[in-house]
Amino acid sequence: MNAPELITATDEDIQAGSLLSYYEAIETASHDMLEAARSGDWDTVVRLEGACAVLISQLKHAADQYPLGATERALKSRIMQRILVNDAEIRHLAEPWINDLSKMMGSKSDPSQMH
Repeated sequence: MNAPELITATDEDIQAGSLLSYYEAIETASHDMLEAARSGDWDTVVRLEGACAVLISQLKHAADQYPLGATERALKSRIMQRILVNDAEIRHLAEPWINDLSKMMGSKSDPSQMH
């Protein structure tokens, strides 16, 4: 009986997969943020935004050490596009909430300039 062939991957392949897992985790969090925003659960949106910030920080550190190949960059681009669509809808849903918050705080500043 022959032993099955072992499939090996280079460190770069493993790291590219790890980097893509960061992007996928950020996409999942952005989708969860969108669902929370749609239901008006702004506390969850803020909590998930913090989780995204941590993931992005970790991703930046890892990406400096292990650049993606062409295939991985294409997948990253598709993931980023979905994240941006989610973000745009979250911002659209947040506008009334931000306006209300601005009024409650007595701010005369333009809420569209808040980040």
